[in-house]
Amino acid sequence: MVTFQENWLQVLQASFMQHALIGGSMVALTAGLMGWFVVTRQNAFAAHALAHIGFPGATGAILVGAPVTLGLAVFCVSGGLLIGLIGKRVAEREVATGTILAFATGLGVLFASLATANASRTTAVLFGNLLAISTEQLWVFGGFTLVVVGALAVIARPLVFSSVDPAVAEARGVPVRALGVAFIVLLALTITMAVQVVGTLLLFALVVTPAAAALRITARPGMVAALAVAIALGSVWLGLVLSAMVNLPPSFFVTSLAVLTWAITLLVTRDRTPRRATEPVVDQTPLLVDRAG
Repeated sequence: MVTFQENWLQVLQASFMQHALIGGSMVALTAGLMGWFVVTRQNAFAAHALAHIGFPGATGAILVGAPVTLGLAVFCVSGGLLIGLIGKRVAEREVATGTILAFATGLGVLFASLATANASRTTAVLFGNLLAISTEQLWVFGGFTLVVVGALAVIARPLVFSSVDPAVAEARGVPVRALGVAFIVLLALTITMAVQVVGTLLLFALVVTPAAAALRITARPGMVAALAVAIALGSVWLGLVLSAMVNLPPSFFVTSLAVLTWAITLLVTRDRTPRRATEPVVDQTPLLVDRAG
């Protein structure tokens, strides 16, 4: 039965809630920044697949007593590299992603069946456990966040160009393939964190849904990223408050709030089509092209 918790303010001040707030905020920041690229590059399936590819890494880590974050990171990054290196065109990428996903899912089922003594931890990988983030995980999340945000700060403009019009970007000398591989690795790091917040099955709530909602409002990549981060942060923060108030898993509230925001933007802008990047973004890109030679 769902009951109102009168001491919810005290619950919010507990150390595990503080860890959840900090960890969830870092995940919301990176997921929001990556979301525009995921949607524009049509990598939603890859994002979904990487979460499932990380599942055997997490269950394997549980089986041998290693940190779950380590197992997730190794499998997500390895899977991302394979997808990025094998699939150059969209069709090739989809086939490569599906093949790797199928193998990883089977391996995850095997590891999960062997780790029956830790069934609750396996369930947490599937559905997330934001309230169980440890101090050590926060340090890892902080490192991943610095890598993702720092890398995006360096490659954002050429990555925007190659995401909007890869053919023109390649013709102008932008290293489209290398940027694609770098992006998928950054996505893998983001998913490694996000899985521990909302789980592999609810990943879209933070990685895709906020950006999809923001794209209903504006076409400018910078504004989309800012709005997506705001939606993701709001979903995490309010989700934690609601979780403390009624003692239900925060992942449910986080996903519900993100989807509700998307549904509202869909209704408000129902007469419009989802926006795409605008021409001025492309006009700036010659500054990024290496014209040596």
